[in-house]
Amino acid sequence: MEIETSLKQIIEWVGQALDVFGVAIIAIGMAYGAVQYAVELLRGKAADGYAAFRLYLVRALLLGLEVLVAADVIRTVAVSPSLNSVAVLAAIVAIRTFLSWSLILELEGRWPWQKSVVPPA
Repeated sequence: MEIETSLKQIIEWVGQALDVFGVAIIAIGMAYGAVQYAVELLRGKAADGYAAFRLYLVRALLLGLEVLVAADVIRTVAVSPSLNSVAVLAAIVAIRTFLSWSLILELEGRWPWQKSVVPPA
């Protein structure tokens, strides 16, 4: 029984660490994008800076959301696999999936399931 309890605590800690990591990814990406925007603004290229800021922010949000979903899955499946917690997880994943699709649409100008018009660099 002790081993099971300590294992659940470790899994909970891993989930919390991933939460912190996901938030850090978003915050660092936003800060990096803001610095890039400020640099371009000082160079007199506000439009280029804004485009770069949006690109960094969207990429950071996408990666951060993926890490946050992973943390939720780990905690729900390993710590509290009840029907209620799985239903809440399903709702969270659905919302975050919609957000990811919206961000990809914003970033690439197409839905994730549509073929790319321009080959990736």
